[in-house]
Amino acid sequence: MTSYIALDWGSTNLRAWYYREGICQEERRSESGITRLEGRTPPEVFAAVTQGWPVNELPVVMAGMVGSNAGWMSVPYLSCPVSLNEVASRLTRVDNRAWIVPGLSIENDDNHNVMRGEETQLLGAVKLAPATHYVMPGTHCKWVREEGGQIVDFRTVMTGELHHILMKHSLIGAGLPEQQADAGAFHQGVETGANDRTILSRLFEVRAAHLLGTRPRETIGEFLSGLLIGHEVAQMAGTFIQGDNAPLTLIAGNSLADRYQKAMAFTGLTAQLLEGDRAFQQGIRSIVNELVH
Repeated sequence: MTSYIALDWGSTNLRAWYYREGICQEERRSESGITRLEGRTPPEVFAAVTQGWPVNELPVVMAGMVGSNAGWMSVPYLSCPVSLNEVASRLTRVDNRAWIVPGLSIENDDNHNVMRGEETQLLGAVKLAPATHYVMPGTHCKWVREEGGQIVDFRTVMTGELHHILMKHSLIGAGLPEQQADAGAFHQGVETGANDRTILSRLFEVRAAHLLGTRPRETIGEFLSGLLIGHEVAQMAGTFIQGDNAPLTLIAGNSLADRYQKAMAFTGLTAQLLEGDRAFQQGIRSIVNELVH
């Protein structure tokens, strides 16, 4: 089946694609994520973003936070270890309009974790860029391990959200001017974060450095980004990646991909890059193909 409608409906953003005979007819983007509905219901937002599209004629598949307890319908997670092949057979029908993809969960003594949306990218990645480990940067970065065709473990690192909170709602970012890109500041942050077992004691130093004039106030965001990403990558390389030279795929858009590639190179990790939208579209196609057979 090469004609379908796909929605990637997250917490803060919504993206929709209409495919006909394998060709994208139109892509639409909206800021009406599940946490930003502004008084509208999910069905109302769905109707608006798909207006004019043949939603009654084609399969419509939605992934992401639309299936959370804050979304359109709370869809059960698939518990790991699990084969990604099970995803397409465990879809949930909502209001006779669309199918929602289930997320994945882990409930171990040392790890309680969930994901929604990333499982669809993973389904695409195992076909386009197979590996034993996958890294999926974002607000909440996922580190995923695959064994024998199953997702056996994953961890979530809140690096993106922490950077936002510290810059927007803490003393670190208070009173700073507009931030500027600075590769040097980012690299210095990576070096500092990667070499510290804990960065808690370093966080206030980020503020102190610009107060004392030892770091330009316009580059604090870049240094903090490097500090957090460098620490994340070094920590996960040492505690989550199993096996020397383990195959690793980085699933990300251009900006985050560049940052994580630099941190990985500093830490000694090598990863093949897969663009996030490409992974998602491949995953959705796989689901649709199973849905109509």
